[in-house]
Amino acid sequence: MTNKVFMPGCSLPSYSPEGVAAIAQHLKNVFPEMGAVQKCCGKPTAAIGQADKFKERYGQLQADFDKLQADEVIVACQSCYGMIKKSGGTQKPVSLWKLLPKIGLPKELVGKAKDSDVVFTIHDSCSTRYEKELQDGIRWILNELGYKTAEPEHTRENTRCCGFGGMVVPANPDVATRVVQRRVDEFETDHVVVYCAACRASMMGVGAKSWHILDLMFGPVVMQDTAPPVNVLASPAKAWFNRYKSKAGLIKCMSV
Repeated sequence: MTNKVFMPGCSLPSYSPEGVAAIAQHLKNVFPEMGAVQKCCGKPTAAIGQADKFKERYGQLQADFDKLQADEVIVACQSCYGMIKKSGGTQKPVSLWKLLPKIGLPKELVGKAKDSDVVFTIHDSCSTRYEKELQDGIRWILNELGYKTAEPEHTRENTRCCGFGGMVVPANPDVATRVVQRRVDEFETDHVVVYCAACRASMMGVGAKSWHILDLMFGPVVMQDTAPPVNVLASPAKAWFNRYKSKAGLIKCMSV
């Protein structure tokens, strides 16, 4: 039997502990023996060239996987997917967005947004620009929910960065703002859906109406007059508190 572990990453728990708990519960219903790990994959450390510190941090994550005797790690974060694929031990990373079309959505979510008057532009994460099955999964989810979607000029393997990658935000915030503004300017609809919480924070920072796909799955149906959730990642204190809430929610879910 394959031992599965769910890993939501860093930015998603910082943004939406409720979304993390809801998707974890769905996964737990499908895979009753599944465990969970909430820890950083170390990509920010690797991105700034601190190789020794990255090795140390990833080693701690690897130890958690090994302790749970994990064979597969279900990841919600594209950066985590790439880092585990590149640096991991025997564990195989499985993207949540590839997995959901195979196991299905909770039945109550299917068709929930068929009456929405919103057209969502899909923003693909640049770190997984060549993961076609992952991108197909996002579109499958949106179709199952009933939302109408549009593709920007640069999409899928040609997607553009949101400005958050490579630690540009702390290194050169002006460049980061120009990058995300260039991206947002090519959207032809007023609403954008992302599957990375950091991408969402970048777009909210320049005033784009942005939702994470878990918001659309487990939150209220979005209509033209619906305001997007607040940009929690703009507040470090709130983000850290949300990580605590997310971890508590995972512990509760896994212990049932």
